[in-house]
Amino acid sequence: MNSISAAAMALVLMGCRTPAEAQVRTPMTEAKGVQSLSSAQRDAVLSAVKAAYQKAYVFPEKTPAILARLDQARAAGRYNVEAPNELASLVSRDLREASGDGHAFLEFNPQRYAAATAPAAGPPGQDLAGFDATAARRENHGLSDMRILEGNVRYLRITAFHWVSDETGQAYDAAMRFLKGGDAVLIDLRGNGGGASEAVQYLVSHFLKPGTLEITFLRAGREPVQTRALDHLPAGRMPGTPLHVLIDQGSASAAESFAYDVRQFKLGTLVGAGTAGAANNNDFVPIAPGFMLSVSAGRPVHPVSQTNWEGTGVAPDVATASEQALDAAHARALKALLAAKPAPGAGADYAWALPAVEARLQPVTLPAATVQAAPGTYGTYVVTAGKDGLWIARPGHPLWPAPRHLTPLTTGGLLAVDGVDMLRIGLKPDALELWWKGEATPRLLKRE
Repeated sequence: MNSISAAAMALVLMGCRTPAEAQVRTPMTEAKGVQSLSSAQRDAVLSAVKAAYQKAYVFPEKTPAILARLDQARAAGRYNVEAPNELASLVSRDLREASGDGHAFLEFNPQRYAAATAPAAGPPGQDLAGFDATAARRENHGLSDMRILEGNVRYLRITAFHWVSDETGQAYDAAMRFLKGGDAVLIDLRGNGGGASEAVQYLVSHFLKPGTLEITFLRAGREPVQTRALDHLPAGRMPGTPLHVLIDQGSASAAESFAYDVRQFKLGTLVGAGTAGAANNNDFVPIAPGFMLSVSAGRPVHPVSQTNWEGTGVAPDVATASEQALDAAHARALKALLAAKPAPGAGADYAWALPAVEARLQPVTLPAATVQAAPGTYGTYVVTAGKDGLWIARPGHPLWPAPRHLTPLTTGGLLAVDGVDMLRIGLKPDALELWWKGEATPRLLKRE
């Protein structure tokens, strides 16, 4: 997780694609400027990397091994490459392998380098804080998707933990007001590479009592800094709201910090796969002619565990493939809501939603005999069979001009109608059941 100083509140990574690169920031735009490096430039870059680690690395006992790894690779000609991005990738791999530190990396990003080295007396917004603030605004501060899922389960996806003072909090206020209207909440952190601790503090405060010690940051030569749950939240708190948090190996740093809070404070259920395992607090050091070096300069300590998730990650409570985590969490939330003996109207809503979610998790195949027997005319409805299953049409109906695909929900012959969420079809021998949402019994249409 990024350190608490303003200059270091930059994202740990963005747009990671593979677990091996889980802590490597990939530039948002095509890098411009230096296209090839001379031998002297490469030597200067390596010297600067070594100097930065000697000066500020949070685990000085590991520094000799890191420097030795860089020297060995340099002597072996490993870094004799001209492309800046290639050098950054090679150095990053050696830094990570020598340190075991997920925040140890070098990136070639001339845009951020220019912002980090901009004169203090330059135009407003041209420094590194301004550069990152612009990115935050373009991405709605990382709050990329809000949806109402079936059963009034509210969904929020956070792609990055941006923080811009006096701005990001307002974006979170709107998102939290949206979530408060739900019967359960899903927060999706899959692929979220991290960001600012202030954003984590703001988010988790909605689920903690005011003043709760959330985390302590330790940094050599400085007094410990504590982060506590905020007293005032414009959107209010959500005590007792069922919470499910989606994680995977692309969830790193600040994203792991929130997931770790959920685990340690028992705020909800983690669904998905284990996270990246990057807990240290990093500073960014600009290195000519366009590089940014991430150096871990501190570490967090959680008040419950008295440790953190560095190297181990945060394990899910419900393990599932990343691509199935949303449906798995949704189904689990609906089952929990049903088990809580809800009011009749809400219970019917949950019961209606659950079969469709479970069918996405475990697709249903109808028996061949059922498929063969289903085609026919049932009142104004016509069922036909194709290579991709069953279809239903209402010839002449102005709001149903074309056949709609039927998706099996149960092996007993209950099907969803594509594009008509309020209707389910039940297949019976020589009859069709129309299950309309909100009606206790189906309407029966016999085959003509």
